[in-house]
Amino acid sequence: MSVSDDNPDFEALLNYLKQNCGYDLTLYKRASLMRRFQRRMQQLRIDNYPNYLQYFQGHPEECTSLLDTILINFSGFFRDRDCWEYLANNIIPQILTNKQPQEKIRVWSAGCAYGQEVYTLVMLLVERLGIEQYLQRVQIFATDVDEDALKQARQASYTEHEVIGIPNELLSKYFEKTEQRYVFLSKLRSTIIFGRHDLAIDAPMSKIDLLVCRNVLIYFNAQTQATVLVRFHFALTDKGFLFLGSAESMTSNKHVFIPVSLKHRIYAKGQNLTIDDHLLIRPQTRNKKALDPLATQIRIWQTAFESSPFPQLVVDRNGCLMMTNKQASILFNLQSSHLEAPVRDLEIGQIVNFLTLMRQLHRDRRPLTLKNVEWKSDYGTNCLDIHITPISDPNHTLIAANLTFIDVTRYTGIKDELESSNFKLASLTQELQLTKDTLNTTYQELESTQKELETVHQEIQLLRQGFHNN
Repeated sequence: MSVSDDNPDFEALLNYLKQNCGYDLTLYKRASLMRRFQRRMQQLRIDNYPNYLQYFQGHPEECTSLLDTILINFSGFFRDRDCWEYLANNIIPQILTNKQPQEKIRVWSAGCAYGQEVYTLVMLLVERLGIEQYLQRVQIFATDVDEDALKQARQASYTEHEVIGIPNELLSKYFEKTEQRYVFLSKLRSTIIFGRHDLAIDAPMSKIDLLVCRNVLIYFNAQTQATVLVRFHFALTDKGFLFLGSAESMTSNKHVFIPVSLKHRIYAKGQNLTIDDHLLIRPQTRNKKALDPLATQIRIWQTAFESSPFPQLVVDRNGCLMMTNKQASILFNLQSSHLEAPVRDLEIGQIVNFLTLMRQLHRDRRPLTLKNVEWKSDYGTNCLDIHITPISDPNHTLIAANLTFIDVTRYTGIKDELESSNFKLASLTQELQLTKDTLNTTYQELESTQKELETVHQEIQLLRQGFHNN
């Protein structure tokens, strides 16, 4: 069976996988991809692509077996040790130097396979920061397209053969021995978020300080490699670093990344992207089955948060600003540089004591509302109702709070006007009652006067009659 980059039967098979299994393999290099298909077909004794497609249609479970053949998840602890030593001694210290003492450090392991490189990163960061600072400051995202690999990575359990590359002092410090396996410390795993992610299609993570993607790009074709590198550029902070594998090099898009150490395949974020770069990552459609439900929920929540007509903030349990939508940024004069800063140091910290607030949320575990809080700015004074909702992890531990600000200045003014009107109405009612009482008194006096006049009139009549009789 020949290997050709232009084979209609093979393309039909790839299209079937994309539409029915949710895996888009059209972005991979055809030569290596076809060799792996053929390896699986030989195991099944199938000699051509149309027959393999027919087999797929009758055996839906074949998708998993094929992907196990295609997605080579080979990794290891401290693979290419000199590269990791350079990272530990030169790059990580530089990242820490660029950060404020309590500022968050965000790391992305893209194509994490079974997790060895993720846990290698954890060990290096803990060695530099110490366990307490690591737990407070570091957030790691570990992604892969292979769900089975992610499942094993989450378990963090490895055989004696798999941990050979770990120095003995680190092995005893960071792993627990259970029977014939070594399990990475669960306490340190709490900072890692594992999730399915397709580098060629999905949107990248954001505000990343260190992006590790080793020996993954080599499986993509040139155009897809260029697209992924542009996504990586978006993902990194201005002072972020990219760490590639020893088999990879920056042959295209050289302006996107600047070499820091070609020998160790470490790059810094380069110039601003061109229009052509932006066009590389235009939105693409994909089969619904390929969507990760968790990623979809996160995307929906994030869109709702950002497009809300009400100003919203998310503050972590330490009182640091995690997220802000456009409305909140305008109202409170917030910039992207304020993210991860203690809220008490920002203007918004003048109206709410966030540490006290977080303690109350931790104690009561229910939403709170602050009424008629005044916010003074250059544009005047606003009255705000602040609705605070606790955010907890799956273990019901408080990790953050969402604050929604509703401007009630108008309603407060209407309330004041209404109270003033009610006061005036009460005064008028009182005056009216006084007037009524006065009128009643006057009427009674008039009646009395009229009776007196009638008596006088009668007396005059009697006098007249007596005068005429005489």
